[in-house]
Amino acid sequence: MSKGRMEAFSDGVLAVIITIMVLEMRPPHPTGLAALGSVAPVFLSYILSFIYVGIYWSNHHHLLHAVKRVNGAALWANLDLLFWLSLIPFTTAWLGESHLAIWPVTVYRIVMLLAALAYYILAKVLMAAQKGRSLLAEAIGSDRKTVVSLAVYAVSISLGFIRPWIACAGYVIVAIVWLIPDRRIERILSAENENA
Repeated sequence: MSKGRMEAFSDGVLAVIITIMVLEMRPPHPTGLAALGSVAPVFLSYILSFIYVGIYWSNHHHLLHAVKRVNGAALWANLDLLFWLSLIPFTTAWLGESHLAIWPVTVYRIVMLLAALAYYILAKVLMAAQKGRSLLAEAIGSDRKTVVSLAVYAVSISLGFIRPWIACAGYVIVAIVWLIPDRRIERILSAENENA
C-alpha cells in the first residue's frame, strides 16, 4: 500500500506534539528579566524535547523516502512510535516544572527509551515490507547509531537515580549525536537516482 497517508498522518501528529509543548509553557507573572530565571528549567526541557521531536521527524522523513511501500505491520509500528512521542509534551512539562526531580526525569527517560525502541522497530518493519532490494536496508545496515542510543538511554535510566542531571546529560549527548546529519539514506537515494 502507499506510504503517503502514513507520512501525512505522522507529520500532523508531530506538528500537534510540538504545538502542545509550546502551549504548556507559561510566562512568569513578574515582568522583569530576572523572572525568566524561574522558567529556565521549563524552557530548557522544551528545547531538548523540541530537538528530539525534530530529530524523529527528520529521520522518519528519511525512512519513508527510502521505502516504496508500507504494510499493516508498518502502520502499527508507526502508531507505536507516535504513541511514545505523544507522551513527550506531558513528560517535558513535568520535567521542567519539577526542576529535575528524580521521578519526572525517570519517566522522561523511559518515554525516550521506548520512543527510540519504537523507531528501531519501525525501521526493521519497513525494511521487511520492501520486496526485493531494499534501499533502506542498504542505507541503515546494522544501525549502530540507534543501538548505541538505546544503550545510552538504558544506562541513563539507572544513573538518573543517583544524579538526575547525569541522565539528562546522556540525553543531550544522544541528541547531539543525532543532530549531526545522518546522510546514509541521502547517499543511497542519490546514488540510486544517478543510476536511474
